[in-house]
Amino acid sequence: MTAGTRAFRQFVLKMHSRCDLACDHCYVYRHADQSWRRRPRVIPDEVAAAVVSRIAEHARAHPELPGVHVVLHGGEPLLAGPGRLARMAQELRSALDGVCALDLHMQTNGLRLDESTCRMLVRERISTGISLDGDRASNDRHRKRAGGGGSYDAVVRAVRLIGSPEHRSAFAGLLCTIDVQNDPVAVYEALAALDPPRVDFLLPHATWDQPPPREPARPAAHARWLITVHDRWAADGRPFPVRLFDSIEAGRDGQESFTEALGLGSPDLVVVETDGEIEQADWLKTAGPGAPSTGFHVLRNSFDEAAAHPGFLAQSGGVDRLSRQCRDCSVVRICGGGLYGHRHRAANGFDNPSVYCEDLFRLIGHVLSAPRPRPARRTHTLTAHGFDSLAAGDGDSAALRALTEAEASVRRMLLAAVCARHPGPEARALAHLDRHRPVQTAQTVRHPHLGTWAVRSAEGRLPATAVRQRLGEIAVAVALRAGTDLRVDLPEGAAQAHLPGTGHLTLPDGPGPVTLLARAGRLLVAAGPDRTPRPLTEAADSGFVWHPVRRLATREFSVLVEDADPCRDGFSTPSAPTLDEAEHALWLRLFTEAAVHLRARHAGRGPGVRALFTACTPLRGTGPHGLVAVDPYAFGALGVALPDTAVTLAALVVEGVQQMKFNALSDLFDLAGSDEARELLRSAYLDRLPARAIPYDGLTAAGLRMADRLRG
Repeated sequence: MTAGTRAFRQFVLKMHSRCDLACDHCYVYRHADQSWRRRPRVIPDEVAAAVVSRIAEHARAHPELPGVHVVLHGGEPLLAGPGRLARMAQELRSALDGVCALDLHMQTNGLRLDESTCRMLVRERISTGISLDGDRASNDRHRKRAGGGGSYDAVVRAVRLIGSPEHRSAFAGLLCTIDVQNDPVAVYEALAALDPPRVDFLLPHATWDQPPPREPARPAAHARWLITVHDRWAADGRPFPVRLFDSIEAGRDGQESFTEALGLGSPDLVVVETDGEIEQADWLKTAGPGAPSTGFHVLRNSFDEAAAHPGFLAQSGGVDRLSRQCRDCSVVRICGGGLYGHRHRAANGFDNPSVYCEDLFRLIGHVLSAPRPRPARRTHTLTAHGFDSLAAGDGDSAALRALTEAEASVRRMLLAAVCARHPGPEARALAHLDRHRPVQTAQTVRHPHLGTWAVRSAEGRLPATAVRQRLGEIAVAVALRAGTDLRVDLPEGAAQAHLPGTGHLTLPDGPGPVTLLARAGRLLVAAGPDRTPRPLTEAADSGFVWHPVRRLATREFSVLVEDADPCRDGFSTPSAPTLDEAEHALWLRLFTEAAVHLRARHAGRGPGVRALFTACTPLRGTGPHGLVAVDPYAFGALGVALPDTAVTLAALVVEGVQQMKFNALSDLFDLAGSDEARELLRSAYLDRLPARAIPYDGLTAAGLRMADRLRG
């Protein structure tokens, strides 16, 4: 790919270009771009097959992707027919089997939803959201049928149908477009009464040339509307997630946004129209005719080619690509300038704040100043469907993501405890980066062996000097990832510095005080009498030896080789010394061959390997059959002693990832009342014990449910 581009993770497939509603606020049919008129109504089979092939091609080219998110969209996708939707789901799963996880979604108005379609959605695991704007009066203000009649009754019937127990696993939630003329409390209560798993409130699409209606006497009307909803939702105990509010709080806590309407994440969404044209996000239709167009087509072009289009590149770059007003704003790290399409003005393109700038500023300020909810006894959990999918052995993409997020939260809590126990310039630097570079900080602190280090540090098992040095090293690694400047002094007498996920620096004897500097993504060192910062290539003359982190990159997965981290010794078997070039070549060859066997022999376990396995530590050899081990505090890492064959290595990797899943499940759920019962359940989960041999004695309710899934 071209430098600066990013792999696509979200693919919006237009299954049908027409709709059976005539909503007057629809950005597809009522805004500037009217290209829908020239497109085929239904996606042709040739185009559908090409889309599937291109997505699989893109995923294979980017093994760093744990999975892809595909949305079946329209118009109204149900107009394409349930049979065509089911075939698309089956073809996508078949093409991505052994390549990456598939998270399949559909957004519908619900008018054509019936029992048989709901059964298909459950069977094909198509997570389905329904558009509903609130109570009857609010919904029918805009969501009308072609003849002018309202759609409320039909949509509510559909919501109740897919929300029923037998179909609820396919229910993703409700999408509500805001109209400030509607009563926010009435809208909220109508949505809440339907017991949705999630609600997404959308600001109506607008630009500076076509702004939303405003009343000068009542500024920031959309903020006031949303604040009313937020306060009622909070008073009710937050009965369901709200993507917009949760994203604001995630930004405050240094996490990525859950919506493209907020945050500084680079664009990773691409649209394929029914005729096969590859386009940018279709809310750009609001900006002008042809605004989302790229000129690429799935029958002629790959998604890697499309990713290099200037339109996608223009949305990358974080804060530096925003308008000056945005760059100077106190909430820019959370807001991110708002939705890209909402910044457009004909006179200067997208070099503006959002047309909803004042609304976003007021809403973010209110949410951040609101009392934090009392922490629940367990912040992270799994849906019943997610638990069952993991308990049976594999785990769907949502469940695997939930495990990863839960373990990331544990890591952050541990790191916060370490910083509180060891205040100083290193901890302050890391806290500053966490506030201003939250995405890069989150990516860095997920490095597996930082978990082992954080536990030992929090328990007081490491010297204070070593802890402070490690905090500084983490901060430098974040700064390098973010391309920002940072200066950290190493303790006197330090022999090495290990930057997690980046590399390992060996220091010469007696250089005096040593300083690490991150400058525009480059690592420099300052030492000796003149203290002049020098690149590592020049510092090598003074005895500084830099070993960048290496990878085992295969077509199925890509993992770090962590053979120098000082806390890689948490496995039951001692770690091996750093690999030399010949040894690394052997590891790469065997892992490349093992990836082929993983796909052929363990396809069902492939998504878990890609989602969870992030680092590999060589262990001392134990014989021809090799060995795999898991450190309970280093989520994502496997310790491996190479076996003689790639077939055996593939099986070891699968077993190791199963151990990771079991450990993470044990962090979320109490599975057994005794160590003996837990070990029997674990052995069955790893296929070392027949499931029928699991005794029920000693298992908790969650453990019994797992045992039933293993047996069943």
